[in-house]
Amino acid sequence: MLIQLTELEARVVGVLLEKEKTTPDQYPLTLNSITTACNQKSNRDPVMALNEGEVQRTIDDLTQKNLLLEVSGSGARVQKYKHRFCNTEFNSLKFSEQQKAIICVMLLRGPQTPGELRTRTNRLAEFANVNEVERALESLADHNGERIVVRLEREPGKRESRYAHLFCGEPTSAATLQSVDGGLNADSPSFHQRGTDEKDQRIAQLENDVIALRHDLEKIKSELGLP
Repeated sequence: MLIQLTELEARVVGVLLEKEKTTPDQYPLTLNSITTACNQKSNRDPVMALNEGEVQRTIDDLTQKNLLLEVSGSGARVQKYKHRFCNTEFNSLKFSEQQKAIICVMLLRGPQTPGELRTRTNRLAEFANVNEVERALESLADHNGERIVVRLEREPGKRESRYAHLFCGEPTSAATLQSVDGGLNADSPSFHQRGTDEKDQRIAQLENDVIALRHDLEKIKSELGLP
């Protein structure tokens, strides 16, 4: 049976997967680091405003589900946490680097198109083209007999369909509209309304595009033998 997560649990697991890959020297993470990463204004959708109490309760819930482990080294003054979500001896979920990158970005940003996933996973795994992303998504749609991602109906006027993970349950029409229109209920105290964060999200997308261009440039220079 597929692991089921709340939205906050999905955010914490996504953060741990991301930081394990992008900042391995700082991993495992402290409570403060996890909270800060959960509340990033870039590479997150929806943008959250969680406090440490909310994050600690989520960490405790994940620990009870055996999806997170508290660790402490000799002389450590603060507790740190690492995930047991996938690719560990504690869990049956095993992903390739490409599959793991897609799941991580989906946990952090919700439903996305293959093109968006290729751009946003550039620090986590390498995809030669969008077709390679689509093949990875197809493998996750039937992963050892289990559905992990699902393709959503294409939105009117859009060229690509979006894909969503199923760790937070089966997407519904209402959930799809909610994601398109801007995240959770505006009355929720833990979230900013998306309308107020459009500028941050545009900046984040530009940052991702620049990183992808730099990556492609370095690859071309390497192939041509240029310094």
